[in-house]
Amino acid sequence: MMDRPSWMAVLARATEAEIEATLAGAPPLPPHRRVRGPEVGLTMLRGRAGGDGAVFNLSEATVARCTVALEDGTLGHGWRLGRSKRAAEWAAVLDALLQGEARRAEWLERVVTPLAEAQRAATARDARRTAATEVRFATLAAMR
Repeated sequence: MMDRPSWMAVLARATEAEIEATLAGAPPLPPHRRVRGPEVGLTMLRGRAGGDGAVFNLSEATVARCTVALEDGTLGHGWRLGRSKRAAEWAAVLDALLQGEARRAEWLERVVTPLAEAQRAATARDARRTAATEVRFATLAAMR
């Protein structure tokens, strides 16, 4: 069974089109009230440099976020890189739904698990492509 940080990570990485496609085969989303957003803003990306890992501000990135409340008062949050307000709202509604025990298994099976499997397949495909371009260097000292 997936925990909340895991399903939120899957929803944050999924594209708007991927979420929309999986929602097409699921029951309709329940009524909800927007508490905040959806809105687009910026976040600071930080990096680490040197041997001591000193933190520095690398760049800014655009993020979309949304917070919703279901009729029973459950709050759901959605954050994602980019400007997709729809995807942020869908992620927030799904987060709220998945917090309830009653229908968690159904929503995980219909929406989150297919998205997670597609993301794992894409990662494996990228790893195979990268491995095919691997170059191994040898020195004369290593060849003796």
